[in-house]
Amino acid sequence: MSATSATSCALPPPLGPEQEDQECSETHMSVLWYAGQLAITYYDTEDCSVYFMPDVPDNEDLKLLHRVIGEVNPQCIVTSAKQDQNIAKFLTNLTATGDKDIRKPEIVLFPNIDFGLEVSKQRILSRQLPFIPPHMTAAEKVLYLSSIIPFESPLMIRALGGLLKFLDRRRVGVELEESTIAVPILAFKKFVLSDIVNMDQDTYCVLQIFKSDIHPSVYKLSSGLKEGFSLYGILNRCRCKWGEKLLRLWLTRPTWNLTELNKRLDVIHFFLLAQNHETVLTLQGCLKNIKNVPLILKRMTLSNTKVSDWQALYKTAYSAVCLRDTCRSLPHTIELFQTISRVFTDDLHYIANLISRVVDFEGSISENRFTVRPNVDPTIDEKKRKLMGLSEFLTEVARKELETLDNHIPSCCVIYIPLIGFLLSIPRLPTMVDKSDFEIKGLDFMFLSEDKLHYRSARTKELDSLLGDLHCEIRDQETLIMHQLQTKILEKSEVLNSVIEYTAHLDVLLALAVMARENAYCRPRFTHRHGFHIKDGRHPLMELCAKTFVANPVNSGEATRRIKIITGPNSSGKSVYLKQVGLIVFMALIGSYVPATEAEIGVIDGIYTRIHSRESVSVGLSTFMIDLNQVAKAVNNATERSLVLIDEFGKGTNTLNGLSLLAAVLRYWISQGTQCPQVFVSTNFHSLMQLELLPNTPLLEYLTMETHQDGDELIFFYQIKQVSELIRNGKAIKRIDDPSKGDRMEKCKSVVEKFLRLDLDDPHVDLEEFMREEVLPSAASVL
Repeated sequence: MSATSATSCALPPPLGPEQEDQECSETHMSVLWYAGQLAITYYDTEDCSVYFMPDVPDNEDLKLLHRVIGEVNPQCIVTSAKQDQNIAKFLTNLTATGDKDIRKPEIVLFPNIDFGLEVSKQRILSRQLPFIPPHMTAAEKVLYLSSIIPFESPLMIRALGGLLKFLDRRRVGVELEESTIAVPILAFKKFVLSDIVNMDQDTYCVLQIFKSDIHPSVYKLSSGLKEGFSLYGILNRCRCKWGEKLLRLWLTRPTWNLTELNKRLDVIHFFLLAQNHETVLTLQGCLKNIKNVPLILKRMTLSNTKVSDWQALYKTAYSAVCLRDTCRSLPHTIELFQTISRVFTDDLHYIANLISRVVDFEGSISENRFTVRPNVDPTIDEKKRKLMGLSEFLTEVARKELETLDNHIPSCCVIYIPLIGFLLSIPRLPTMVDKSDFEIKGLDFMFLSEDKLHYRSARTKELDSLLGDLHCEIRDQETLIMHQLQTKILEKSEVLNSVIEYTAHLDVLLALAVMARENAYCRPRFTHRHGFHIKDGRHPLMELCAKTFVANPVNSGEATRRIKIITGPNSSGKSVYLKQVGLIVFMALIGSYVPATEAEIGVIDGIYTRIHSRESVSVGLSTFMIDLNQVAKAVNNATERSLVLIDEFGKGTNTLNGLSLLAAVLRYWISQGTQCPQVFVSTNFHSLMQLELLPNTPLLEYLTMETHQDGDELIFFYQIKQVSELIRNGKAIKRIDDPSKGDRMEKCKSVVEKFLRLDLDDPHVDLEEFMREEVLPSAASVL
């Protein structure tokens, strides 16, 4: 790795146990819908950025808006009081949900005039933004903002104007600051929602993508939940906060954009090569020093930086330069490395050197305030030299003062107190009882503290006029330098925002590579054909819990075997197999390696599940009604590119109704031919096959989980296999040693004759013994 002057700087001394500031993130959204066009903007307090989505078409059912709200999860939604009845009804239903565990957003209505187009434009152009160079004229500012914000989207501009109005009125994040301080906006970013795989909350829950558990520490019970045993939990090997946040974002936005997925897989493949192991360790070492830059920049705009902020920003800039130098030595055929090499400009070197030359980290830590290094400001250096030599000088002044005092005063000293100045300190004598006893000729009494009397003398007054309040003057000048340093860094904030964005990508892909190496994952191959083929697939969570895990294949074609019906006794592994299929496909759709030997994944636009009911009490519906809703969602929305997983549908009602519903759903999909989704159904309704309720078609495949009966014990092999025609049709097996009809008649006559010879009045006759010894053995051989 090539060395630069920034990489040769020594890191500042540690602050001890590092405690990064944790601030509660809030999101405030502005929404407008008019004539079938939707505009959304929102403000995220975590990175102080405004996100906007240009005008996009959305139907009257507002599915896109519902999807965005589900991802952004805003605390507050701002909209116009003059709105279409469709969005008014939508917002009413949004706040009227019966689920107590889901946070309801606050709906704020502003007059329609606050969303006027010209008013909103003026509100945007007149705002003081720290990332805009201060030397720009009004015309240049318009050109600069037009390169960031699409002013050709009028509905989005109106929504953005309403959002800015709301932020200024609520003073989000600056409630305790002076009224002259505006809500900080560090960046405008485009919010993109495209090529996303459709998945609802039930699917995330049953596949255990995320799982929140109560924190085991009693001290953190009130602060929230912790991540439990979930896919996110095992994949999260990220070294910085922003990597964790991006990984969660990827998991909430699985995509079928094959170009983007292959870019991610190329990076993971590079990191998995044995010769690149040292590079991986170097990158991970740099990533752990990437700190919460947006929070630091926010504090800079509010002039509220801490000593730890300067150290964190220096470490971030220093580590970003190391990342850039490392990426420049890597193949530029990988787009991420090329982008980091280009975007991480010399501004990072400038920021790191500027902080290193100006900030005195040791002095700042010892004094718990911002201090400046020597040779930065001659005036400050001169005053600090005076302050350092003041001790000996004041000792000499005190000796001269003692010569002029009465002989009964044994000692004195001259001290300096900030904001008060120089004072003569004399020990309190036993004769000094009342305040009138404190009066000494030629001295002005100031106060009594700890049995010491403090006075002003002619010499201390002369010291005040000559030396002044050194401490305060030094602090004032260092504060002025700190503000100048903050201004210069804020002008370069664009590169710091780029650092956060691309280091997060790098961190996530490194985490996925580490997980793939440790668990022998394979790279999935994507195809534009429908269906998928997986060899030796494994459940990524279950294999970490079980001592031994049995891998199973998955084969679903484009024109055949699109619908699979899986049977088997309870606890044989049917549900695990369904979830395994869903998780492998899901992991491929976030650009991760998958737990299998080989995997070929077709295009998937949605994953729908009916595996178990969630929160039936809170939503006020029966378990069976929730099951129906989940299956109805799959029936109404699944396409030929969708994956549907159904487990034990119909068991929540009587057998006849459940069997009829399941058969009807499957027959509906079969009737679609090759346009039906990829369906995996596990069931204990064997009548579905035995009564031949489904047509004989190559789209269907019957599978079962292999078991073996060993006496009274049922042994599970957890291996999936095809169901034979014999079991599927439920026909009896013809015995090879079938006795003739005459032999069976003779045996029956023999049993009847023995029974007729019995004297039923005889108390010694044991009918149970006769049944056990004669009738039952004969019946077994006859039948």
